[in-house]
Amino acid sequence: MASVSPSIRQQVISDANQCCEYCQTQQRLIGMPLVIDHIMPRSIGGSSDRANLAASCYRCNQFKGARTTAVDPLTGEPVSLYNPRQQTWAEHFAWIETGTQIAGLTATGRATVDALKLNNQYVLESRRLWVAENWHPPNF
Repeated sequence: MASVSPSIRQQVISDANQCCEYCQTQQRLIGMPLVIDHIMPRSIGGSSDRANLAASCYRCNQFKGARTTAVDPLTGEPVSLYNPRQQTWAEHFAWIETGTQIAGLTATGRATVDALKLNNQYVLESRRLWVAENWHPPNF
């Protein structure tokens, strides 16, 4: 399978304002470079074309894995995970608790928050510190 070229990788991260496209964490806060997520995983036929790539923090990428769907915790129905190339973050998610937690506004948002563990205890502790320093949430 084709790997992602350094120039495409840089373009993806630049287009994402150096933030994870799932949890919106800024690269400068996570202490490591963002990785490239194949929205439709290569293991199930996804390509390395720009339209299938998203900037992701390592944590979100690991929790997402090869999944494209998850269960909406409200309805119990399977739904597609958030697709940053086809959907708008603010339509599916919102910051609550003064910017420390992400709420899912739609079935896709709720399923993504749950599947990618966007509000796990470790990131909540970090977000509290980032908010106190006015580093988070990002304002674009």
